[in-house]
Amino acid sequence: MECLLGAGVRRQLTCPAGDALQQLDTFMKEGNGWLFGHLGYDLKNEIEQLSSSHPDPVGFPDLYFFEPSVIIRLSEKEIKIEAGDPETVFQEIGEENLSAFRGAPLLEIRSRLSREEYISVIQQLRQHILRGDCYEINFCQEFFAENARVDPLSIYKELGRISPNPFSALYRLENTWLICASPERFLRKQGNRILSQPIKGTSKRVAGDEEKDEQSKKELLVSAKDRSENVMVVDLVRNDLAKVCEEGSIRVDELYGIYSFPQVHQMISTVSGSLKQPVTFTEIIRATFPMGSMTGAPKKRVMELIEAYEQTKRGIFSGAVGYISPGNDFDFNVVIRSIMYNSSSRYLSFQAGSGITFHSNPEQEWEECLLKAEAIIKVLRM
Repeated sequence: MECLLGAGVRRQLTCPAGDALQQLDTFMKEGNGWLFGHLGYDLKNEIEQLSSSHPDPVGFPDLYFFEPSVIIRLSEKEIKIEAGDPETVFQEIGEENLSAFRGAPLLEIRSRLSREEYISVIQQLRQHILRGDCYEINFCQEFFAENARVDPLSIYKELGRISPNPFSALYRLENTWLICASPERFLRKQGNRILSQPIKGTSKRVAGDEEKDEQSKKELLVSAKDRSENVMVVDLVRNDLAKVCEEGSIRVDELYGIYSFPQVHQMISTVSGSLKQPVTFTEIIRATFPMGSMTGAPKKRVMELIEAYEQTKRGIFSGAVGYISPGNDFDFNVVIRSIMYNSSSRYLSFQAGSGITFHSNPEQEWEECLLKAEAIIKVLRM
């Protein structure tokens, strides 16, 4: 498995939602190098003609991409550096001071919603489902700390130790930081094949008790609620991909796959298809973003409900971070299990949520949110 890092900026593009994807299309045509960057959740306003009025204390732009002057490829066997002077870059990496901040005050982590307020919202969302407004909705709540003084690199290293995940990222844009331990892939393109791996379904790991841990895994596999959520998002992904894939090419490579991570077992499905030719990156994003696992169905209506019931903008959370290769292949994650931090305002934020159906138990959904936030809270309280 290879890890890619991009550093230094040859050229860059920063855009608010409006005509951001059109500007990105032009930006991509003006060069053919590697691009790294992110798609913020509120690109939905441009794609679906929606709006957002909630505060965004972290402040990531809706879209940002840059062409790096240095590419570093890490694998288990070697480090490859693509730069004008790779020896100097390698030396600078070795000399970098990676020490943590010392004497920082203990963070006071708060939630935007109390347990009672959260349960009340879930009950209201169940009524929307009963009325036929939607089938499933992904509802998230924000945890935050003010006057936070943290070292993002140290937190990322510790989060990676406690909760290693395949789509992790440490991403900085000036004073805004993303410390991401995501287990979920949004989209990968290789040649004319495109693949998505949505996650829906979570159960707790049982440390120190192999039998109970295996039982938790088996209960997730047969859970009617989790299977219902998972197949619903698989159908949504299939419908999204159908807009940009050849007719009859879309297949579900794996349904209800159970994968184990340090804190949780997850139900992950894999959907793939053959892309129509020609099709651009921005056309693919217009067809598929935001990802169904972080919205629900039908997508536009649930995004309206998310705006009505959540209290802060998601920003880069439930967006995507990744890269586009010179050959226009790409790989992007889903920004979940992540800390967002503004080092200027010292505002720190992370969000957790779950898929709500009519059969959801509000108390259990509250517990699932806390379970998903567990690794982050543990790291921040150290």
